[in-house]
Order: sequence, then C-alpha cells, then structure tokens
Amino acid sequence: MQCLFPKTLNPKFFSRSFNNIPKSRSKAFTVRSMSSGSRMFQLKVDPLTGNSEWVVIEEDEASGDGNTKQLLANTSYLDMLNDTRRNKAYREAIDKTITMPCHVLDIGAGTGLLSMMAARAMGHGDSVESSGSKGIVTACESYLPMVKLMRKVLHANGMQRKIRIINKRSDELEVGVDMPSRADVLVSEILDSELLGEGLIPTLQHAHDNLLSDNPKTVPYRATIYGQMVESTDLWKLHDLFNNEKGVLDEIRLVPDEMDTALCVKRQQFSMHCDALKDIKLLSEPFKVFDFDFWRRPESHRERELSVKATDTGTIHAIISWWLLQLDETGTVFYSTAPKWISCPSSVEGLNSSISRCQNWCDHWKQCVWFIPKKGLSLLKDEEVNLLAVHTDTSISYEMKALSQNLKLGQSELSTQKYQITLPPEKIALYSDVSWRCSMLNAIKNAVKQKMPSLCVVVDDSLFLAVALTHLAKGSHVLSLFPGFQEKGAEYLQAVAASNGYSKDHVEVQKMSELLTSQSSRRKVDLIVGEPFYYGNNSVLPWQNLRFWKQRSLLDSFLSEGAVITPCKGLLKACAMSLPDLWRSHRCLQDVEGFDHSVVNSTLGACGGLPPGQENPTLPFSTWQCGESKKLSDVVTIMEFNFLKPMSPCSGKAQVEFIARGKCHGFVLWIDWVMDTEESIVSSTGPEQRYWKQGVKLLKEPVAVGSHRSTPTTSDCHSAEIKTSFDPSTGDLIVDYAFL
Repeated sequence: MQCLFPKTLNPKFFSRSFNNIPKSRSKAFTVRSMSSGSRMFQLKVDPLTGNSEWVVIEEDEASGDGNTKQLLANTSYLDMLNDTRRNKAYREAIDKTITMPCHVLDIGAGTGLLSMMAARAMGHGDSVESSGSKGIVTACESYLPMVKLMRKVLHANGMQRKIRIINKRSDELEVGVDMPSRADVLVSEILDSELLGEGLIPTLQHAHDNLLSDNPKTVPYRATIYGQMVESTDLWKLHDLFNNEKGVLDEIRLVPDEMDTALCVKRQQFSMHCDALKDIKLLSEPFKVFDFDFWRRPESHRERELSVKATDTGTIHAIISWWLLQLDETGTVFYSTAPKWISCPSSVEGLNSSISRCQNWCDHWKQCVWFIPKKGLSLLKDEEVNLLAVHTDTSISYEMKALSQNLKLGQSELSTQKYQITLPPEKIALYSDVSWRCSMLNAIKNAVKQKMPSLCVVVDDSLFLAVALTHLAKGSHVLSLFPGFQEKGAEYLQAVAASNGYSKDHVEVQKMSELLTSQSSRRKVDLIVGEPFYYGNNSVLPWQNLRFWKQRSLLDSFLSEGAVITPCKGLLKACAMSLPDLWRSHRCLQDVEGFDHSVVNSTLGACGGLPPGQENPTLPFSTWQCGESKKLSDVVTIMEFNFLKPMSPCSGKAQVEFIARGKCHGFVLWIDWVMDTEESIVSSTGPEQRYWKQGVKLLKEPVAVGSHRSTPTTSDCHSAEIKTSFDPSTGDLIVDYAFL
C-alpha cells in the first residue's frame, strides 16, 4: 500500500507524482491518505484535541456522503471551475490542438472538464463508443472522492462511454494494462501558484518516458515564470522578526543578538494575493526566470544567473513572481497569473486580446512571494543586482547580491539551526506587533497580580507567552505543552533563557498526557495561558482554536482554588460584508464551457441556486485578500465561550443592523479573545487584522441591504438575525441566518 499526501498547506513536502493531490486549503480535516484499489483511507484530524483517525472511503460509497462533502468543500476545485478565463483558454487551446481522432491522456482530471473538451474536439457525442487507440480519452485521477464526482459529471453529459477513468496516479499507469497505447496528446492542469508545487516536473518526466508518443502535442504548450523586485514594509514584517523586534520597547527578546534566525519563515515561496498589498514599490521591470515546455521532457534541476537593473532607489524586501501560460503551439492562447499592475509581458506584446488574465479575482492561483533575508537589500537606481534562480522538481528559490553586499547564509544562522523554529509569516509579523505584545504582557502581569502562581501552564504553541511568562513570573515554574513544537520548543526556550532573564530550570516542555498522569503528585495549576495558537492550524476556522478550551477542561480537576485562566472567555463576533469576488468564485456551477456541472454543487459546497434545505459550508479566508470587499454592518457579538468553566455546548443569536447600502454576500465570523475578567484586554482576530483567518458564511443568494438612516427603498433589507450553536463533541459551529 502506497502512502499518498493530499495537497493541503504546502505541496513541497512531497517528491513524486503529485497529480493525485486534491486542491485543498485546509489541514483541519485531511492530512494524508492511503489508496489501495477501490478504497481510500483518509486521515481525519480532530482540531479540538489534535487526535487523528483513519476514515475509510469506499469506491461504491455514495459520493454525496458526509465525509466526501467535508473533504471536497474545503478544496479549491469550485473556485477553479468558476474561473471562466481559465476554462475558455483551455477550451480554445484544446480545439486548436486536437483536430482529428487521437489518443488523449488527461492527468489530474478532476471533474473531467478537460477530458470532455478533448472528446468533443474529436467530434464525439453520445453515439457509438470508440474502438482501437484513436478517439480515446484516458482520464487519470487518483483522488477517489474526485473520481466518484467525475463519474457523475460524465454521466450527466453523456460522456461516460467516451472517457476511460483510471483511479491511479499517473506514475502508476502502464501502457498495455491501463492504456491501450501511448497517448498522442497530453492535456493537464497540475499547476499551483508557484507552477511546480503539484509535481509538474516529475509528472511530465514519467509521462514522456512511459505514457506519451514521440513528439506529442500538449495543452498547455509552455509556461514562463516572471519575477519583479519590490519594496514593501508589509512583506518585510512577515519574515524579519529580528530587525522588527528591535523597535519594540519591552524586555522580551524572541530572537536575541547572535540568534537572529531562531524564529523564521521557511525558505520557500509563499502564495499571496499581492494586489491586496497597499505599500508596494516596484524596484525593477519584470524579468523572465524560467521557461518550462510541456511538450518535451523537463530537467529536474536548473540554475540561471540574471542581472537585473534597479529602476528606483529603495530596499528589496521580496521578489514577487507569477507565470504566463501559453496553451497552444502557435502562441495565440495565453493565461496569466500576473498582478494587476502588469499589463502585458514583452514576449507577447501585441497579443493582449488573446491573454486570459486573473483580473477577475480567484483563489486557486495567486502570485508568489520570495522574502529577501534580514533587512533586505538596499539599492540605488540603475544599480545591477546579480540574481541566481534555482529550480528543483517542486520549487523555485533565489539568491542575490548587489556589488559588495552578500546575503548568503551567515555564521549566526548556521549556529541557530539546532533550535531554529519556522513559523507562518503571519505569526512572525504578529510577534513584532507592538500593540499585541503590550496587550499580552499586560494580561500576564494582571494574572500574576491576582495570584502569584507556583505552577503555570502554557497549553498551546505560544512561544511568546512561554518566554514572557517565565520572564515575568519570577520564582514560578512554567510548563509549556507545545503540542506542535515539542522538543524543538524545549530547545528554543533553553537557548533564549539568558537573553530573557530567566533560569533554565524554571521552564520545561511536557506533553498533555504526561502532565495528566503525573499531576496527582505535583502542585496544583495556578495559571493557564494561551494566545491561542496551535502550530499547523493557521488555515482553520477561528473556533477550531477552541482547542484551548478543551485543554483547559482536561486540567479542570488539577486547578488550584482561585486559579487564573487567560484568556478567560471568547466572544464570537460577526459582521455583514459585501464580498462579490469571493461569492462569484464559489457560486453554483451550471454550464462550464458547454458542459453541465450542476451535479457537483452540493458536494463542492457551492452557494447560489442550491435546492431548499441545502447550505454551503462556512470556510476559512483571510478576508483582506478576498478581492473587493465592503463592511455593511456594525460588529455584533453572537455568543460567548466561558473558559472559566469546562467546555460545554453553547448557542447564541444577535440582530445585525445594516449601516450601508449594498449587496450582502455573506457574514464574516471570528473570535475575540478576552484576556482578563475586567474585559480591558481583548485580542481581536477580525477582518481588520491581517494575522488570522476568519470564517466566511456565504449566502445562498446576494441580498440588497440598506440602512434605516439612508434613503429608504422597498427592496432593501435593513436587518438580519444570526443564530449559532457550538458542539464541543465535534468542534462544529452551526451558523443560521434570516433577513428581516
């Protein structure tokens, strides 16, 4: 049995044939799957406990079952199928490329859209099934839930006899067993925002070696990656904690001198909607990085030296990159993931009308950001930057230096690697946020004043609180559970002890299971703290961080009298918003380039046009990156989670009054963490902040709303009611709404 890994947060964990990877944005439910024949085992993670279990998905199981729906609603398939520019570009290129009956191979077939385009281009309808090796479409898709959905789509379009579905990875296919012959044409869409992260190179290598004829035709034909040097304070804060922390006037040093990379981001590209950044300063013209030809076998590793001239004086904080897809051989059909400030790459100047661009917001492909180490690289206008671009099977990286300045790995970084911890960029930025740090430190000081703790427990993965608590609560013993960091976290706390003025023997890391079994012979717990933050949970719904409440509940019998809990409560907040781009990307599918996709709507969690009784799920998004948005109501509190008591079911409701006229597309929900009983210190995770994701409940249909204070119209709704209920056994939050 072979171990497969569905695409979750970062596809670069894997090294071979990724075309089986579902386009998923959430790690909360799926982490890993194993496939064998007509059965798949999907690893389900309980976000409230961190425990996992294998969920069995059978081939003959109904594709509308709860597990399949939960799996696929968190993917970006729906967003991709709503990308009309992408779909049109593929259709035009396939029609130009496939002009006669041939054998077509579709790798990573998804719902079968490209396979159906290929079959139609060969003149197939619902007539007689083709024979021989001509007029055949082989659709390769190894993700079983998607295979089951594809069968429904093919049946709805009368294509089930024209397309042969193979439920395997492409590198498991054998000519003579799964395919009657090598294929003449390859159609595929196994691209991520970086281009290579879904395994494009190893997939193409195996296909050219084993599955394709000599000189095959391919759609796409070629991809070109472009880059641009930029200055951006926002991007700098996302990766350089050391220099940003220098401006913070408190006594906590998460990255002391000579340990400047103790907390850092991974050396990789990060996908991001760069159009949402407000402080971008362009420091170069776009430059070509690499070309990748689909029609020939690619190399696994290449390096390219570039000389890039600075177009302005400034500091390079990052390289922003995107790709241009040439879908047909003659160079008439293109698709670009460039940011909006790019008009047209010079290589296709004059073909502007043929380029399908991501001007309509979509989430499945973004731009990529490569952070420049340390403070960045200062440049004068017209100065030349020597840039080395490197690609492997699955990623692209950069090294650069300008004249005498060298940004290669330094001695301090090498010496730090033993206890170095990588964090999400948003957490790096948060840990240097002056206001947030001040709030957390005040919360700890207030907690210590209430009761001088003998034993303190940090129940989550908060490095900041573990260091700050040990520093401030002199004489106390601090236990950090660090469920995500474990021993790495212990090494870090020991390494930064001297710089933060605490004794190494006053802090330790222990697992929850060990704490519970050994606690009976130890002191009572006087203080429990958390941000809350759980490593690896940066893409989950806000209430899935209520794992803090679950862990506090497990320790309930071990708390001393008058023990302090911080945060002491969580407030579920909501506001109505206009989110036209996000709603459009998740609306129900009907006709997609001439093919009926309505059968996928319920399974993929679509909004708009659903049958009565069906609701689309609440999904996690960073709303500041969701394209056009507008706040339509004041913020309301729906209900509260009382952390001073053990976890229990709770519910609430609130009436939302609209303060602006517009189209309401959904409700944005988040949790404000109340750190003290006086409610004077509150850490908000709402849409005004850029460090957290919110939960977005899209409406079935957009609703015209308006304020009572504005000019009245009979068609406008002036208020709505939101009801929520939380189930602690599953961690689910049910959201219902009604317009009044």
